Formats: sequence, C-alpha cells, structure tokens
Amino acid sequence: MTLSFKRVSIVLAATSMALLMGCAATSKSEGTSQYIDDSVITTKTKAAIFNDANLKATEINVETYKGRVQLSGFVKSQADINHAVDLARAVEGVTSVKNDMRLK
Repeated sequence: MTLSFKRVSIVLAATSMALLMGCAATSKSEGTSQYIDDSVITTKTKAAIFNDANLKATEINVETYKGRVQLSGFVKSQADINHAVDLARAVEGVTSVKNDMRLK
C-alpha cells in the first residue's frame, strides 16, 4: 500500500509542477499574474483618457504588455497626442509608453 501511495504522491507532485510551470512568464509570453497586472494598467489608462474632456477615448486604443503601454489611433492634434502620452505615463505600473497615434 505504501508503494501505491508513493506513486500517487509522485504523480500529483509532477502534475502540480507542470501546471505551475505553465503559468510562469517567459520572455515571449506573460504569466497569469502579469496578464492581470497589464489588464489593470490598461483599464486605468483607458479610464484616465476617457475621463479627460479634451480627448475622445473612442479614438485612442490602449494595449499593455509587461507594463509597457502602447497607444494607437487617430487624434485631431499633436497636443492631444502629447496629453494622452502624459496621462498614460502617470498611471501606476506603467514602465514606458509607445506612441503609435496619428493625426487625422
């Protein structure tokens, strides 16, 4: 009986390790916690842009990967681009902002 228990324990331990390794972040993918953090950063950045009366939130797209925010879309002025970048930089957790916004 103890031999069977040891085998079951080993199988469970190996399965647990495999599952944990599947959630770990690599240089090309995000782990579960990093994805959640990036989702929070994206939401906070979108909220900051949405709550600004001078910017049209529907024109600016926000994506986040490992704390790096990418802004894209079409806006009416360079001042809007600069303001959106400043708002994104002010969000907690943002490590850098890539501007891919274009003027209409």
